[in-house]
Amino acid sequence: MVTRPHSSAVGVLALLEDPEPLLKQHALKSLVPLVPQFWAEISEHIALIESLYESAELPKEARDFAALLASKVYYFLGEYDESLSFALGAGKAFEEETYKQGLEEYVETIVSKAIDRYIHLRGDAQPNGTPEIDPRLSAIIETIFNRCIADGEYKQAVGIALESRRLDIIKRIYEQTKDVSLLSYAMEAVIDTQFSLSYRDLVLQFLYPLFPPPENRSPHIHALTRLLVALSSSATTVPLLVSLVPSKKSLAYQFAFDLVEGGSQDFLEAIRNELPEGDDENKATFTQIKTILEGKTSVSLFSEFLRRNNKTDLLILKTTKEKLESRSSMFHTALTLQNAFMHSGTTSDQFLRENLEWLGQASNWSKFSATAALGVINKGYFEKAMLILGPYLPSDGGQDSVVPGAEYSEGGALYALGLINAGCGSGKGVEGTLRQTLRAAQSEVVQHGAALGLGVAVMGGNNAEAYDDLKQTLFTDSAVAGEAAGFAMGLIMLGSADAGCAEEMLTYARETQHEKIIRGLAVGIAFIYYGKQEQANDMAKLLLGEKDPLLRYGGVYTLALAYAGTSNNNAVRQLLHIAVSDTSDDVRRAAVTSLAFLLFKNPGQVPRIVQLLSESYNPHVRCGATLALGIACAGTGLQDAVEILEPMTKDSVDFVRQGAFIALGMILIQQSEAASSSMASIRSLYTKIISDKHEDPMARFGAALGLGLIDAGGRNVTISLQSSAGSRDTSAIVGMMLFCQFWYWYPLAHCACLAFNPTAIIGVNGELRPPKFEFVSNAKPSLFAYPSSTKPAKKEAITKVATAVLSTTAKVKAREKKKAAAEGEPIDVDEKKDGDVEMKTDEPAKHGDVSPISGSISNLVDTSKPPSRKKEASSERLQNFSRVTPQQLTYISFPSDSRYQPVRPVSTNSISRSKKPSTGSWETYTGVGGILVLLDERPDEPVDLIAPLEPSVVAPEPTVAQPAQPTQMATARPHIALDEDLPEASPPAPFEYPFGNDS
Repeated sequence: MVTRPHSSAVGVLALLEDPEPLLKQHALKSLVPLVPQFWAEISEHIALIESLYESAELPKEARDFAALLASKVYYFLGEYDESLSFALGAGKAFEEETYKQGLEEYVETIVSKAIDRYIHLRGDAQPNGTPEIDPRLSAIIETIFNRCIADGEYKQAVGIALESRRLDIIKRIYEQTKDVSLLSYAMEAVIDTQFSLSYRDLVLQFLYPLFPPPENRSPHIHALTRLLVALSSSATTVPLLVSLVPSKKSLAYQFAFDLVEGGSQDFLEAIRNELPEGDDENKATFTQIKTILEGKTSVSLFSEFLRRNNKTDLLILKTTKEKLESRSSMFHTALTLQNAFMHSGTTSDQFLRENLEWLGQASNWSKFSATAALGVINKGYFEKAMLILGPYLPSDGGQDSVVPGAEYSEGGALYALGLINAGCGSGKGVEGTLRQTLRAAQSEVVQHGAALGLGVAVMGGNNAEAYDDLKQTLFTDSAVAGEAAGFAMGLIMLGSADAGCAEEMLTYARETQHEKIIRGLAVGIAFIYYGKQEQANDMAKLLLGEKDPLLRYGGVYTLALAYAGTSNNNAVRQLLHIAVSDTSDDVRRAAVTSLAFLLFKNPGQVPRIVQLLSESYNPHVRCGATLALGIACAGTGLQDAVEILEPMTKDSVDFVRQGAFIALGMILIQQSEAASSSMASIRSLYTKIISDKHEDPMARFGAALGLGLIDAGGRNVTISLQSSAGSRDTSAIVGMMLFCQFWYWYPLAHCACLAFNPTAIIGVNGELRPPKFEFVSNAKPSLFAYPSSTKPAKKEAITKVATAVLSTTAKVKAREKKKAAAEGEPIDVDEKKDGDVEMKTDEPAKHGDVSPISGSISNLVDTSKPPSRKKEASSERLQNFSRVTPQQLTYISFPSDSRYQPVRPVSTNSISRSKKPSTGSWETYTGVGGILVLLDERPDEPVDLIAPLEPSVVAPEPTVAQPAQPTQMATARPHIALDEDLPEASPPAPFEYPFGNDS
C-alpha cells in the first residue's frame, strides 16, 4: 500500500496537545521527518515543543525526539546556536539522524557548530585551568575524534585537536599510527596558521619529544630543523647536537648548516656558547660545529658557487649603458643597481673595469651608490673585504678626507663593508671598524654609510654598545645621518621586542622636525617587533593612532613584520582597511605592499586579494599592489600575477609602471622560456622601455632594475622570504623591507641583495670539503635551463632597390630594335641597368601532356623532408656546485650506485620519475637543496676534491671555457683600485718587431 504524501502537518501537530503521553510521543516522532517540508507550520508551535522537551511526564525517548524536533526547526529558522543546544539534548535521537540519507547538510552544520563552540570554550580557558564544558558537547567531540581515527582521517583529527588544544589526541594518534609525517603536519600547522606565540611554543615543546631520534637519511630531519628554528631555544637544540657527535658527526654538521640558514643571530650565538668543548676525541668536531654556526662556512661555499657559475650577460649591461644617459644621476644609479644585482656575490667587476669613464661620471650620492655596489658584487667574500674596499675607506683614525667628494665614496665603502659581511657571525669582524668610524666621523655622509653598514652587518645582534653609538649619532639631529641611525638601531635590536628602546625611539620621533629621521625611526621600531605577533599589537595600535602620517607609516610596517609569514586574518583585514581609508597616500601604499610580508608563504592567494586594489583609482594603491605581487610571488613565475602586472606596465602614471617592471623582474627570476610563456615578451619589453628616450624616466629606472633582478646573482639566485626548510628568512624579509624604502632613498635598494638566495646543491664530505660527484635531474634540461645569451644587433646593409621596368616599355624597345635591324641601322643595345627588374605579364604556362592542375600542385608541395629534430633527453646529470632551482628540487635524485649519498633528503617533496614536469603553473614547494653533508659509501678509495676557485676579475663566458693558466696580473687585481703593496707584473717575453711589414 502506497503511503499518501502529507499536505499539511496540522493533524499531527494537534496530537501534541492530547493528554495521552503515547500519542504525544507518536506525534513528536512523526513530525521529525516532516520538518524539511512543513517547518514553517511547526515553528508556530515551538514553545509547546520546548515545554514537552522539559516535561517530566514524558519518557526519555519522547523528550529526545522533542529536542531533535526543536533543533531541526531552529536550524531552518537560521538559529544555529539554539539548534545546537537542542541537538545536544537529543542524545541518541541525534546520533541516529547522522546515519540517515538526505540529512547530511543538517548534521554537518550541527557538527561544525559543535566543534566551533568546543574550540571557543577551550580557547577561552586559562592556561592552567580546566574549562567548564557541557558533558554532552564533550561527548559529541569525542565521537568525532573516534570516527576520524576509525576512518583514517588523521589529519582532520589533528587539526581539530590543535584548535581545541587537545594535545592528548595528537599523542594518541601518533602512538597508534607511528606516522612521523603526522607530527610534521601538526608542527607546520601550528607554525603557519594563526596561533598565538605562547600556544605555538607550547605545542612545539610537546611535539619535540614525540619525534624519533634522527638517523642518517631520516625523512623528518627537515621538520626537526624547522621546529628548532621556530622555538629558538638553545636548551632544546644543544642536547640534540651533543647526542649526535659521538656516532653521527655528519648529521650534526647537517643540522648546523640548516640551523644557520633559518636561525636568528642571537639563537646561533647562544648555541655556540652552550656547546661543550668536548674531550680529546670530540673536541675537533665541536669546534667545527661552532665554526659552521658562525655562518662563514655557508657563505664561503655559496660564494664559491656563484663565482663558478656566473652567467651574467654583459651585453645587457652594455646596451643599458648606451641607452641611458649617464649625465643623469638617476640613470647612473639605475645602471649601478642593475650591474650590482646581476653580479651580486660573483666578485666580478669586469663591467666596472671596462667602463671606468662612465664610473668616473658619478658624483655625490651617485658616487655613494656606485661604491656601495661593490658590497653587493662582493657579498659574502668577507675574507678580502678590507682589501677590496681599502682604497675607498676613511683613514685609520676615521677623520674626514680633504679630497673634495671623497666623503661620498667613503660613506659608500662603509655601507658596502656591512653588505659584504651580512650574515657572517653578527658582523663581529667589522663591528669595531664601523663603530670607530661612526664615532670619529664628522661628515654626515660618512656617518650615514657607517650607520647603514653597522645595522646590516650586526643585524639581530642585540648589541647595546653599538645601539648607544647609533643613538649618539641620532642625537646630532642631522637628517641624513639620523635617518640611517634610525634604521640601524632597529636592525641591531631586531626581534627583541625591547619596549624601552621602542619608547625611546618613538619619543625622539615625536620631538624632531626632520621627516627623514621620523621615517627611519618609525621603520626601526617595526624591526624591533619583528616576529612578535600579539606582543606588537599595543605598539602597532599606538603608531596607527598617531596624527603624523610618517608614524602611521611605521605602524603599518610594525604590523606587517610582527605577523610576517603567518597570513593572520586580523592583520590582513586591518591592512586592507588602512589601504582604502587612510588620508595619506604613503600609508595606503605601504599597507598594500605590507600584504606581501604576511602572505608570502601562500603566494597563490595574493593575486586574488590584490586584484581589486590593482584597479584602484589611487595610483599609490596601484603601485603598492605591484610591489605586493612582486615580493609575495617572487621566484614563482605565477602566471596569475603576471597577467595582473602586464596591463599595469601601460598605466598612465609613471611610478605605477616603475613598480610593475620591478615586480615582473622579481616574479620571473630564474624562469626559463620553456617554463614561463611570458619570459621572452617581458625581456623584450624591458629592452624597449630602456631604449625609448620618450619614456618617463621613472619607468625606465624601473625597467633597468627589473632587468637586473631577473638575472640577479649571475642568474644563480632567487628571491625568497622563506628559507629552504620553510621557516622565515629573517635576512631576506629585512632586505626586502629596506628595498621598499627606495621610494625615498635610492641607496637602500642595495639591500635587496639580502633576499638573494643561491639556488644550488653543494655537497661536502665529513671533512667539509667538496668532492666531485654527480646527481640526476629527472626533468627535461630545457625546463630549468639558463636563458640564452643576448646576441648583438646585426647592422643592416643598405641595399639598392630594384628599378621596375614595365612590360609595355620592354615591348616598345623590342619593336624599335626590330625596325632598326630591318633598315640596316646599327642596333643601340640598351643594356639593362643594375637592379632593373622586368615586370612580366601573366602568361599561361605550357604544360604539354602534364595537367596544369597537377603541375601547379606539384609546384606547391615540397617533397623534401624537413630536417629531423633530435629528441630532448628526459633527464640530465649534474655536477657538484650546479644550479638547481627551487621548482627543480623535486626532480633531483642521487643514483643508488653513487659513492656519495646525502645525509638528509634533498627535497621535502618527491615526484615520481613518471610524472611529467608541469610548465606555466606554480606548485607549493619548500625546498630544500642547499648545502648537503655527504656520506662516503666507499671510504677506502682516494677522494677527488674540487679545488677552490680564485675570485676572477672577468666573468666567465656562457660556453665551457678551457682552463687558463693564471697570470700574476690576474691574481693581483681583486679590486678596481690597484694595491701598491702587491708585486709588479713581470716584463713580457723577448720578441722581434716585423719592421718590414709596417704597411
